[in-house]
Amino acid sequence: MRNMGVKAMAAAAVLAFGLGGTAASAAQVSVGVSSGPGGIDSFYVAVGDHYRVSPQLVVDYRSRYKLSDEDLPVVFFLAARAQVGSKAVIDLRLAKRSWFEIAVHFGLSPDVLFVPVSLEKIGPPYGNAYGYYRNHGRGGDWRNYRPTDREVVDLVNLRFLSEYHRVAPDAIIGMRGRGESFVKIHDEMGRGQGPNGQEKGPKGGKPGQGNKKK
Repeated sequence: MRNMGVKAMAAAAVLAFGLGGTAASAAQVSVGVSSGPGGIDSFYVAVGDHYRVSPQLVVDYRSRYKLSDEDLPVVFFLAARAQVGSKAVIDLRLAKRSWFEIAVHFGLSPDVLFVPVSLEKIGPPYGNAYGYYRNHGRGGDWRNYRPTDREVVDLVNLRFLSEYHRVAPDAIIGMRGRGESFVKIHDEMGRGQGPNGQEKGPKGGKPGQGNKKK
């Protein structure tokens, strides 16, 4: 019954997009989903909005392919950067390829995973990845250091949320370092609060080189 409700509400979200609204601006767009403060459902809308795909597709991928919530931005980010359909990314993932292997398969340089940060010292979960990148950069030998799936998920979600909410990546790194999930971070940012409850600027950000292909 819940799945039927989700599908029905997802259809309403697609209709709202077709009428010219966006996920960021609609007051209540349901895929079980509200585009304002609302936890996990709002996270799906944000992913769809940022990568220019329908929330219905995001929810469908989550259910059909048993992806975690935080895997979803990775799928659409890699598809957008590689300029391929998101299903091509999914197919490689189903073939047991790591996220990093999928990025390399599509000819993406590992530097696309990183956003500039001003923090001098970066702790978990970003320390290892940023440490290697700062020391070796784009020309680094990525055979010696291959980001794990967890690291790729952390890096892509950092980029996604900082762009979508127009928040400095450093703030999200701090929240993540305290063990907050990306869904919770998104929820707090959607409520207009930064890492210490202070107000932040309006969300929206760049479209993340969104991918209209499916």
